[in-house]
Amino acid sequence: MLRPPVTIPMAFVQGMVSGVQARHQPCDAFLAGAGIAPELLHQVGARVTADQYVALFRLLMEGLDDECLGFLSRPLRRGSLALVIRSAIGAATLEVAMRRIARSFRLLQDDLLLVPVHDGALAGLALHFTEASVARPTFLHELLLRIFWRLLAWLVGGQLPAAGFDFAFERPLHAASYGKVFPAPLQFECRHSAFWFDAAQLQSPVRRDEAALRAFLADAQTQVIVPRRGDDLVSARVRDHLQHTQPAWPELAATADALHMSTSTLQRRLANEGVSFQSLKDELRRDMAIVRLNTSTVPLATLAYELGFADSAAFQRAFKGWTGSAPGAYRRGGP
Repeated sequence: MLRPPVTIPMAFVQGMVSGVQARHQPCDAFLAGAGIAPELLHQVGARVTADQYVALFRLLMEGLDDECLGFLSRPLRRGSLALVIRSAIGAATLEVAMRRIARSFRLLQDDLLLVPVHDGALAGLALHFTEASVARPTFLHELLLRIFWRLLAWLVGGQLPAAGFDFAFERPLHAASYGKVFPAPLQFECRHSAFWFDAAQLQSPVRRDEAALRAFLADAQTQVIVPRRGDDLVSARVRDHLQHTQPAWPELAATADALHMSTSTLQRRLANEGVSFQSLKDELRRDMAIVRLNTSTVPLATLAYELGFADSAAFQRAFKGWTGSAPGAYRRGGP
């Protein structure tokens, strides 16, 4: 089965290195170590591969010895999150696990409390910063919500559908990219950042043991920060079909027929997911191009053919429209 290409908007990379930059430390070495061309950092439309994003996360954690990447006054030393998760192993239910995680984290940090919350039929986990007057970077909220939501989901077997995400900051310019990272209704300018889920899930049993934890920790960074695909979505089925039929790149009608639905039904179902057939096609071609440019020496003419373009010039024009940069900038950022 082909591995689905995943790319990350540059806004999330900028956020990830902003803790280092706030301390007036250079970040170019970290970017270069992850195979990211430093000059792409300020290109609005630029993107990186999921592997580069995870590599950058690991390099920053190792270089700073801080799993919160320099955002808090007291470093969260490497191994701290493993200790927090380990405290929840053996809990009878998710509710008990959440309380244990909150207590353990409090021992490690002074700036932040993790607070289990309830609101009617919903339960969740909120971030309470101890100095409310101190502005915290947007990325810190994004990172912590992702980490703890994914950890709780992992503890109960891998599924904890989110009912909503609250953010204690104004809607950022890159909020259009939130859909794949935070797949639920979003609210901004809230008092506290939090994620919410069905309160009935609090009684879900914790299904992980020490052996499962060791396996999880072997690739924990990928598990907690790389966007997950919604395989039950029609858009995911369209992406899979297009990827498996390359370089044919079928049009809308042929794709609808392959998925056993009418063209109008496919269009309607994609619209309900907030996407169009053409946007999915272009996003997939963009992601495939970025991954191939960073992981191979494929000639541009060959890549253009694979992606369904008439020639290299047409591909290069499209690529610059997608990312703001020529393909060569990504080639230099590769290994």
